[in-house]
Amino acid sequence: MSRVPIRHSLISRLLATSVLIALAAIVTTAWLATQTATRAIRQEQGRSLTDDKGVYDMLIGYAATHPDWSGAHELITARAAELGRRITLMTADRQVIVESGPGPSLRDARPSATVDPLELDLGLTGGTSQIDERVVGPFRLSDPERASYRKWASDQVACMEASGVAAAVVEKPGGRAVAEPTGTDPFDNGAECRAKYEDITTDTERKALRALAQLTARCMGLEPDKKLYISTNLHMYVLPTDQIAQIVPAEPLKTPGRAASCLEKSRKIQFQPYVAPPALLFVTDPGTGGDFTTFTLSRDNLLRIGGVTGGVLLATILVTVLVGRRLVRPLRALTDAAGGQAPVPAGGRDEIGRLARALNDSADRRDRAETQRRAMVSDVAHELRTPLTNIRSWLEAAQDDLAPTDAQLLTLLHEEAVQLQHIIDDLSDLAAGDAGTLRIHPVRVNLRELLDQVVESQAQTDGVRLTLDVAGDPKIEADPVRLRQIVANLVSNAIRYTPPGGAVTVSASGSALTVRDTGIGIDPTDLPKIFDRFWRADQSRSRATGGSGLGLAITRKLVEAHGWTVTVTSTPGRGTVFTVDFLS
Repeated sequence: MSRVPIRHSLISRLLATSVLIALAAIVTTAWLATQTATRAIRQEQGRSLTDDKGVYDMLIGYAATHPDWSGAHELITARAAELGRRITLMTADRQVIVESGPGPSLRDARPSATVDPLELDLGLTGGTSQIDERVVGPFRLSDPERASYRKWASDQVACMEASGVAAAVVEKPGGRAVAEPTGTDPFDNGAECRAKYEDITTDTERKALRALAQLTARCMGLEPDKKLYISTNLHMYVLPTDQIAQIVPAEPLKTPGRAASCLEKSRKIQFQPYVAPPALLFVTDPGTGGDFTTFTLSRDNLLRIGGVTGGVLLATILVTVLVGRRLVRPLRALTDAAGGQAPVPAGGRDEIGRLARALNDSADRRDRAETQRRAMVSDVAHELRTPLTNIRSWLEAAQDDLAPTDAQLLTLLHEEAVQLQHIIDDLSDLAAGDAGTLRIHPVRVNLRELLDQVVESQAQTDGVRLTLDVAGDPKIEADPVRLRQIVANLVSNAIRYTPPGGAVTVSASGSALTVRDTGIGIDPTDLPKIFDRFWRADQSRSRATGGSGLGLAITRKLVEAHGWTVTVTSTPGRGTVFTVDFLS
């Protein structure tokens, strides 16, 4: 029997109900808890992130302007007191550099960030450059150079304002002053003013730029007769040696890939001595050492969650009871119907509906089996009654001296006893087949020799021609005794229903055995019954035309015991063909 489709399965319905109830409970409770706690969590997380970013930016600014962390203790202690947090700096191997106060060990803790002005955490800074703009190193200007830049920037501002562009002097880290617009400049009127001083550099900058150019050139592997020039806006130019003195080259370098990588690497090498070494930053709770925030639900929120949970639990119980009653109802109906031997309602498509249909089928099979049993008892009694009646009649006639006790009487009695024995043997074979205890002993059998023996034993027929047609010399695995019984049953059945002048042909090969006759044939409506016990085409039950009615039933059992199949085709008035397939 095929499995119940998953959509109709009782397990699926129970699972779906449980999931829906659990989902409703989880969603309702989670919604209340989330609504209550989300705001507090966001506030705490936002404050924590802002505090961490502020501490990170403060320490990046310190590292960008100091070669070590020796002076950072007071700065860190003051910020930690302001935030109520513990701030700790460690080396990459978890050695403490500076910490605001004692607390739990942080050797296995996750750092908030790595403080390195040459490798910025872009997720915290939100920028695009990995080198902090406050790192100036050898580009830091002297006071006279600062004054010169301020004068040049003031001249640029005056020029821009004369062009109608508002501007102001802005001093960059390192002391270089520039003129920047303070308003909109849609037509870029200030570009010409800014270009007047764009390529002016001081001695300090030129010295630092030459050192940077040498580092970058080595990284790029330039030829000996080429020199690299880098401007203050980090544009790179490759020039012949005799033109290196030119301040304003014509075209910038057009290889941004490796050149940009080498420039970035060279800048980090150049700035390395001027910045503090990288450090792991920990911003933690002073008591626990954790970097998370806790919160507490109010009493009202706790009561609300408890009430909703209780309501969901009550609803769960009610739904479970209702669903359980609905599921148990058909089981009770099955019990009542089974006890009363009545048909069971089987309208459902789930396991209960299938069980009801199975019970109804079982009851039908039981009724059919009972009917068959009664019919078989009647048939067996009928089959045994005739020879027993004959034996009794002849014996009583002999006792009353109405029949002589001569050889003829003994022959008659012997024939009836043999018929009884034949019926009993047939019934024994059928019982063994039904019980699965019918045993065969297969050996290598020469099919031609065996069929010759059977045909020779059946050769004495009343006007029916019996012929044998065997292709080659086939050999098969079979029980010779049972195979001879199969062939004899089929041949005797064919002869019995073939009138005088007809023919029976036994054909065989290594794959099949065929018994064909030219007899009266079988009506198509009777073909399904041909292998039933005690069934005869002649309903008068005459042994002269129908035998005991067990031969074909035994034949099918013997064929199935070998693992073969037997089929029959027939045309009324033209004959019947039985085929035993050895290869099925």
